Amino acid sequence: MELYDGRPQDMTGRLPREVRTYDYLDDLGIKYQRTDHEAADNMEACNEIDAILGVVICKNLFLCNRQKTCFYLLMMPGDKKFKTKELSAQIGSSRLSFADPEDMLKYLDIEPGAVSIMGLMNDKDHQVNLLIDEDVLEGDYLGCHPCVCTSSLKMKTSDVVEKFLPSTGHTFQTVHLVGED
Repeated sequence: MELYDGRPQDMTGRLPREVRTYDYLDDLGIKYQRTDHEAADNMEACNEIDAILGVVICKNLFLCNRQKTCFYLLMMPGDKKFKTKELSAQIGSSRLSFADPEDMLKYLDIEPGAVSIMGLMNDKDHQVNLLIDEDVLEGDYLGCHPCVCTSSLKMKTSDVVEKFLPSTGHTFQTVHLVGED
């Protein structure tokens, strides 16, 4: 794996959702670094990607309420444990669970394994509520996927919050997750 500045020079074989991500970021003038890799299916692979990027990639969870009337994208540090009860109390939504892959594709144009804040550019009707753990916001940089699980990006947290999110029309709620047993 190597670290590159910006989009791939050769877009051959890249999925349209990935190309759209690079186009979107470039149009906003957001600088990013990128690495290409195999889909990470274990923590060792994730740690290797993190080391190349020099940042911990956020854990991104796509959640919904039991009635499937509210959808949430939760960004949290990869090393924290997710506890439904802890989050539910903060957002006033009980019975949170992982949303179906079909809903992920419908609202974010992302498939399992590639969940990312970048998918919000595809949520034109603002059906997904963004929740960000306060520890993610404290970091200078964050790591995420460009809507595919075979590449990872590193960009300034401030660019995501101050440029990317406003351009999508999304806001976010800061949450405090302890994540301990």
